[in-house]
Amino acid sequence: MHLHVRHESEYTYDIPVALGPQTLYLYPRAYPYQRLLDYELIIDPKPARIVRNIDVEGNVQQLVYFNHPTAHLSVTAEMHLQSDEFNSFDFVLFPFETQHVPFLYPKAEQDLLQPYLDRAGISERVEVWARQIAAGAGWQTTAFLMSLNQTIQQFTYEIRELGAPFPPEQTLSLRKGSCRDYTTLFMAACRSLGIAARFVSGYLFGNPQQEHQLHAWVEVYLPGAGWRGFDPTEGSVVVNRHIFLTSTAKPELAAPISGTFIGQAKSVLRSELLFV
Repeated sequence: MHLHVRHESEYTYDIPVALGPQTLYLYPRAYPYQRLLDYELIIDPKPARIVRNIDVEGNVQQLVYFNHPTAHLSVTAEMHLQSDEFNSFDFVLFPFETQHVPFLYPKAEQDLLQPYLDRAGISERVEVWARQIAAGAGWQTTAFLMSLNQTIQQFTYEIRELGAPFPPEQTLSLRKGSCRDYTTLFMAACRSLGIAARFVSGYLFGNPQQEHQLHAWVEVYLPGAGWRGFDPTEGSVVVNRHIFLTSTAKPELAAPISGTFIGQAKSVLRSELLFV
């Protein structure tokens, strides 16, 4: 399947400001079944410099520098990708004891996965809820993940374009939230049972509700399978309709554009996302 995405963001300021360095996470990550064919980044005003590198979690990070005051900042990322079908369940969990939760990773993996096992935000209520779902799935790892996915998908979805994700217990109590709220709750439930989980930001093709905004979902690390995606908003595994921009242990680090400016201006953001 060929995917063509155009993501436009524009900040306007009521008086000119001096822009500090801007950090962009708008470059797709490479996956075995998905490859980037073409990419264009258009920025106005023209930057003094763009540095493209790999951050500490393996994401493509673009640092943009400016040297003149401006009353606006426009960023357009346009990308063409080839995304092939694949079987997300084509794996064998090994060591075999990881086929049931809770489990411990082999020592070498455990050390590397510590940021994705952090228990911050995991309340007793969230852990009890996760264990109830696991018990209903016979404590089988894959069955637990699918049941968790489908349970959250039954919550009331709401569009909330701005703001940090709700704390996991709040989303659980309200039984509603945005995709990033669902993702953060899913991560907390997994981590409460010893499954490493990370927050993924990107695009989703094929859902009219999600096609015009950034989307969020989860990846969990399964021994023998590596990082595998689960989308609690869709209630499904991640296959070839998702485009990955960034993945991180901490959701607050997944913003597509972040940075500072010097001045007393008020800013307004307009964003548009199109599959073309």
